[in-house]
Amino acid sequence: MVFILAATGSAVGLGNIWRFSYMVGESGGAAFVLLYLGCVLLIGMPVLLAEWILGRRGQSNPINTMAKLAREGGRTQAWILIGLSGILAAFLILSFYSVIGGWSLAYILSTVTGTFTDQDAEAVGEHFNSLLGSPGVLLLWHTAFMVLVVGIVARGVTKGLEAAVRTLMPALVILLALLVVYGMTTGHFGEALRFMFSPDWGAVTGEVVIAAMGQAFFTLSLGMGIMMAYGSYLGRDVKLVSTAGTVIVLDTVVALLAGMAIFPIVFLHGLSPGEGPGLIFVTLPIAFGNITGGVILGLIFFLLLTFAALTSAISLLEPVVEFVQERSPFSRVWSTVAAAICIWALGIAALMSFNVWDFPILFGLNVFDLLDTFTSRFLLPLTGLGAVVFAAWFLDRESVRQELAMGTTGTMLWNVVARFVAPIGVVIVFVSAFL
Repeated sequence: MVFILAATGSAVGLGNIWRFSYMVGESGGAAFVLLYLGCVLLIGMPVLLAEWILGRRGQSNPINTMAKLAREGGRTQAWILIGLSGILAAFLILSFYSVIGGWSLAYILSTVTGTFTDQDAEAVGEHFNSLLGSPGVLLLWHTAFMVLVVGIVARGVTKGLEAAVRTLMPALVILLALLVVYGMTTGHFGEALRFMFSPDWGAVTGEVVIAAMGQAFFTLSLGMGIMMAYGSYLGRDVKLVSTAGTVIVLDTVVALLAGMAIFPIVFLHGLSPGEGPGLIFVTLPIAFGNITGGVILGLIFFLLLTFAALTSAISLLEPVVEFVQERSPFSRVWSTVAAAICIWALGIAALMSFNVWDFPILFGLNVFDLLDTFTSRFLLPLTGLGAVVFAAWFLDRESVRQELAMGTTGTMLWNVVARFVAPIGVVIVFVSAFL
């Protein structure tokens, strides 16, 4: 149970609530949602199992795990690139993830001070735009969020987080469910359901498909070295397949609840679903500002959202800290500080993408969008692809069978999905993006 909570705490975060909702809005709704669910099942789950298998066999951090398993199997040490790319992905993602975590912290204060009370969509939108247009304010909140993360990781605190996850994650799910109930009263809940679950397949493009796959990797924390590291802590009594199923179901439920809470408010107030990264920060405060007890509910929501962001951020920083600590004379505390300063500095470039650096720097993308696009659509899927290919094709067959403990039929199914379906799926998605 502790492992499920830890893995779910890493997976359930801003990716489910912030990123999923705006990606659905930008990518046309239902077609994206269904493609995302398909990617989670056919690609995400086998990659998740592969990372856990590798981690439990290697019993070390991602780089050392891949080095050990490649050496034992007589394979080239080039396989350590899987571990290295995962750490790079975690580094890059946390740099802009911290900026969004800062937004959540800022909204705790805004909610408490009654900023959103009795405000309409235009006023709430102006407040958010004002936040984005103030690099100094964004820097303050970005810094505050990173300080919180560093303070926790430097101490190596785990027990307190496990206890918090046990309590606060269910609270987040309950609050999202209450917001879904509120959405049912808006008169636009049916419209939201059609937007999310009635697809227009003619609108599907290669960009939409690769975005769906990228979201599947992002939300499950795949390709970041996190799940491989978690796998090294797995006891032999943990059943990988059923545990993966539980984590995926919980992760997916939170994402879908977020969408069903947000889009009725979007349509009620005539907002654009394609609002972009600020979608939840423009929509949900409208609801909190116009319902009884909204200040309290809003405070609880943004506190829980911040906590979810922190649990994921801690998971992202941990493999980077391990990498620095093992390859430098620094203690854990100074390794944490050094890694965090570099991440924080890149985050400054990301937050300035919303104001003074709001212009394309490469491929028509600003720094924030470039970091998001490069990691979710390329680095994570390719790293995950490497992990599943190694586990399915190059790891000892008997070892895999023992790890899965699925019986003959289940192992045969794994071989088909992990050897062919998932890798071919990733390749097809990449090819489709360039057609």
